[in-house]
Amino acid sequence: MSPRRSYDQYCSAARALDLVGDRWTLLIVRELLAGPRRYTDLHADLPGVSTDVLASRLKDMERDGLTTRRRLPPPGAVYVYELTGRGRELLPVLQALGAWGAPELGERRPTDAVRAHWFALPLLRALEGEGLVEVRLEEGEFHVYAGMEEGGLVYGEGPAPREPDARLMLGVETCTAVAQGELSLPDAVRAGSVEVSGEGTLAKALREA
Repeated sequence: MSPRRSYDQYCSAARALDLVGDRWTLLIVRELLAGPRRYTDLHADLPGVSTDVLASRLKDMERDGLTTRRRLPPPGAVYVYELTGRGRELLPVLQALGAWGAPELGERRPTDAVRAHWFALPLLRALEGEGLVEVRLEEGEFHVYAGMEEGGLVYGEGPAPREPDARLMLGVETCTAVAQGELSLPDAVRAGSVEVSGEGTLAKALREA
């Protein structure tokens, strides 16, 4: 485990960056907001990170109380990493950082990787109301817990674990416009860029907005 580097400044922002300012750390938090993940899952969804760097960051995060590692019971019997309560407190930090960085998205470059669930946090910012929402993009499906947390989860990959309050079908371009604040979700629904289904309160509110 590498020794913790420090800015050696008596400032809360500097102290925070001592813990999460290293490259990849906040993106690991982004992935773990979906719940416990295996090392191989994290490596697959963090394209560009080396195995050595990922292992080092995870050890540092465990030492600093941001994550824990546990072994699943049989038949899984594999180790998973998950956020602690302290780690989950970084959600609003990531949300603010994502909102601030949204104007930098621009056109997707040929070298840019994309995963469907990377749009979960931007959509959470855009959703008003409370409920379980299933989202389908060309790249895949994910679900988000709008205005709520369920067992510490903020979002998850794949279909919703139960009947969602709303289902959304849209494209990456629309997701990007919503994330950048160029288009509100209700406006996108009215324009036909987002298909809404479901009988929950949130679905009805989106259709009637």
